[in-house]
Amino acid sequence: MTADGPSIAQRRADLEREFAPWRPRTLDEHFEHVAARFAARPYVITGDRVFTYEDVLRQAHRFADGLAALGVRAGDHVGLLMANYPEYEPLKLAIARAGAVAVPLNYLYRTQELGFVLRQSCSRVLITMTSFRNQDYLAMLDELAPGWERAGSIGFGDLERVLTLDPEGKGEGREGVLDVPELERIGAASPGAARGGLRGPLEMSDIMYTSGTTGEPKGVQLSHDALLRQVYGSAYCRALPDGNRSVFALPCYHMFAYEQGVQAATFVGGAVLPQPRFDAGEYLRAIEQHRVNDVLAVPTMSVALVEHPARRDTDLSSLDRMLSAAAVAPTWLWERIRSDLGVRELTTAYGMTEVGGATVMTQPDDPLEVTASTVGRPKPSGAASEAGGPIAEYRILDPATGEPVPPGEPGELVARGPTTMLGYWNRPEETAAALRDGWLYSGDLGRALPDGSLVITGRSKDLFKSGGELVMPKEVEDFLSGQPGVSQAFVVGVPDDRWGEAGCAFVVPEPGAVPDPAALVEDCRENLARFKVPRHVFVLGADEVPQTPTGKVQKFKLVPIARDRLGADVFVRALSPADSA
Repeated sequence: MTADGPSIAQRRADLEREFAPWRPRTLDEHFEHVAARFAARPYVITGDRVFTYEDVLRQAHRFADGLAALGVRAGDHVGLLMANYPEYEPLKLAIARAGAVAVPLNYLYRTQELGFVLRQSCSRVLITMTSFRNQDYLAMLDELAPGWERAGSIGFGDLERVLTLDPEGKGEGREGVLDVPELERIGAASPGAARGGLRGPLEMSDIMYTSGTTGEPKGVQLSHDALLRQVYGSAYCRALPDGNRSVFALPCYHMFAYEQGVQAATFVGGAVLPQPRFDAGEYLRAIEQHRVNDVLAVPTMSVALVEHPARRDTDLSSLDRMLSAAAVAPTWLWERIRSDLGVRELTTAYGMTEVGGATVMTQPDDPLEVTASTVGRPKPSGAASEAGGPIAEYRILDPATGEPVPPGEPGELVARGPTTMLGYWNRPEETAAALRDGWLYSGDLGRALPDGSLVITGRSKDLFKSGGELVMPKEVEDFLSGQPGVSQAFVVGVPDDRWGEAGCAFVVPEPGAVPDPAALVEDCRENLARFKVPRHVFVLGADEVPQTPTGKVQKFKLVPIARDRLGADVFVRALSPADSA
């Protein structure tokens, strides 16, 4: 025990007393277990509304019974397109209790992106918001599947039924279409329709979509047990205290928020304060009003918090810890999180959806220089790991030969462990390429320090992260090259002081054409998810595109061209504390 409460070792011991030895459960069985223990405690706090564990469990039962009464069967795929509203948690649990497989959907998808994932995932039911920000999902469905309002064969893949939620009460529902409140009423009139326990812990619970090497999203199949082991490992590594309260605006469809927020809280009887939109002022108000002690963020959010003018007048005395991850952050930012926000336990992490989330983390008592310069070590996970150590075993291999690299040298990160994906949904070739003899080949490059910490040095593919979201350049390139006047397009990630990395597109015009960069950016905004939209567009002559003697484009040589056109200061601002004043 320290002066400020239980030590890190004591908090981990508390977790082990409750959950060791590990007992595999489904997601709904796990929540039944923790709700019995923490029934009266707050679980979801949104504004002034507080939902206890018992409240969420009862609503999840009604939703599950409603789904079963409507014909959802074990193994059916149910798409969930939902921002961080309080209905997300009970709906997610209800899908598991009904024996179905959840397909969390990115609510930034544009029409064609949404259509692709709905078809590819074989979703039979879709639960969707009517709208969010400038996204009109009902209009998207009108375009994709005319007549979607009727139940039964819609003529769009496997989709048979759509349920809607009008979260802000705008009256946007459609006549004849069931909404989420009606689903709950149907469930209340059909108690026991969903029996629970219809699928086992090692069976698939989720198909979570992530960008792939083909430029199309790939559905990562994860089991109930894999998710819960990974979540417990994070709670154990971070040594979350009893009753931990976390605030986040990271979307619940994303592994970061789902693992570190929605699920991690349940292992310690904690509460989550999910924010539908990121607003640094709202974060600060939530911390003060609800005595939040934990913040989940990507570096762009962390910058906004330390720079917000209300920070100095906000009571942040309850705030103890922060997990800031998913993108590179400059050293000055870590220092200001500690000095300006009073965070004592500051951690970062690395992982992939394919391995169930964050398998590498820094420790809450690591020196600041470790957190600022590495992504930590394979995380200790207590009861959830197979041998009581890290949740995943890592190797660093030469991408060309597949052989281990010498100590300290960079190579491709490959991992194996009990949280590794079951495979990509309906993509056997990609699954075989990524999973080899039980090892997951990440495509990420890194090197190991003598203490076992990992430093991410790049990616063997062309992927980059913008605001914590993974961007596949080929997807953007294909769109741009389909625009009038554009012959070719090449997209690279360049350093950005706010987003970590931003897309920089180079377009080669068709003969006689003069593409307008501003118009191309606007076209991207209208047709692509926001995080995929390039921040910079430049026109290049065909003879200016760097190529090998055999005609292959050398995209890495586009980065210095971007530096010259943008100005070198753009590339160093993210490392300078001057912008943080």
